[in-house]
Amino acid sequence: MAMSKTTNTYNRQNWEDSEFPILCQTCLGDNPYVRMIKEKFGKECKICSRPFTVFRWCPGARMRFKKTEVCQTCCKLKNVCQTCLLDLEYGLPTQVRDAALKIQDDLPQSDVNKEFYIQNIDAQLAQTDGTVAAGTVGKSLAASDMLAKLARTQPYYKRNRPHICSFWVKGECKRGEECPYRHDKPNEPDDPLSEQNIRDRYYGVNDPVADKLLKRAASLPRLNPPEDKTITTLYVGNLGEHITEVDIRDNFYQFGEIRTVSLVPRQQCAFVQFTKRASAEMAAEKTFNKLVMGGKKLSIKWAHSQAKQGPPKVPKGNPAVENIPGLPPQIPLPPPIHASDYVVMPSGMKLHSLPSSYGGAGPSTSYVPPMEGQGPGIHYPSQNPNRLGATQK
Repeated sequence: MAMSKTTNTYNRQNWEDSEFPILCQTCLGDNPYVRMIKEKFGKECKICSRPFTVFRWCPGARMRFKKTEVCQTCCKLKNVCQTCLLDLEYGLPTQVRDAALKIQDDLPQSDVNKEFYIQNIDAQLAQTDGTVAAGTVGKSLAASDMLAKLARTQPYYKRNRPHICSFWVKGECKRGEECPYRHDKPNEPDDPLSEQNIRDRYYGVNDPVADKLLKRAASLPRLNPPEDKTITTLYVGNLGEHITEVDIRDNFYQFGEIRTVSLVPRQQCAFVQFTKRASAEMAAEKTFNKLVMGGKKLSIKWAHSQAKQGPPKVPKGNPAVENIPGLPPQIPLPPPIHASDYVVMPSGMKLHSLPSSYGGAGPSTSYVPPMEGQGPGIHYPSQNPNRLGATQK
């Protein structure tokens, strides 16, 4: 005779047993080979209070150990990380994402209604591959300019630092550099960032980090078009090494006809020139602090007009002569030569064998008059054929 299912047996069937956690890149760490400790039904979810499989790991050197805090059902319901509870796509708090996408997710708060709601979500996720978020978040596909500006494109590993050493705050820590905790000044008690709650962060209510980001979004800079209507060129900076001209053209052709695309690999930037000013303004508005290529957020600016750069500058020394860039300056002319400076050498004697007292001048100060048909006087000793050991016949 089969045994009837008791309440404990029924609830145990709803416990979560998973093989891999759902994490963001920041919580996972920079090491591709991570050793995790898996504990089956090791902890209750802090949202739905159901036991789930807990994973614990160290994201890197000099980092603190991290573990999963919520079950995967609650994670997929909000599309957040199981540890930091930040959005997996934008890396932002749920309150910021819901405010930008205008989402109102009415999750039940009581235990009975929450259990029934979670069971229905599990049934919906069982019919899918599990890669799409459930609930209202999964149905919202609209893009937001504010999310594109505030989104974090690179992992923020600073969030994995150890906790502050309480003994160091009291002045009693004697471990020094061997202390595994952080020796920093803690936040003030009046600081709202010191009062963070996992439930408030998950439901998107009274989150101090979200309030800080929303204030930053209100004060973001804007790219105003220049007054010169002839400027139709945009400067694109912070390009990666593998970005080509075709990639840039594919991202900007949707705003209008492109005249030229000039790529400067050494400076990791490019100049995109449109045929019409309206196309350039639309491209600047749609891509400023939003365009991401190769995992980097690109810098978009308006290019300067060539007519406003002015004429080339003339050197201060001689305005009539312009120095060519890359070449040494002009050789100065030698001092004037007088007849009293000439020295007549005996026949058959070399210049270097001339005694220092001969004619009142030595080899270092002697001067040889020019030969017939040679032109002007000799500027340097290396131009003197007698100095090189040549003999005249």
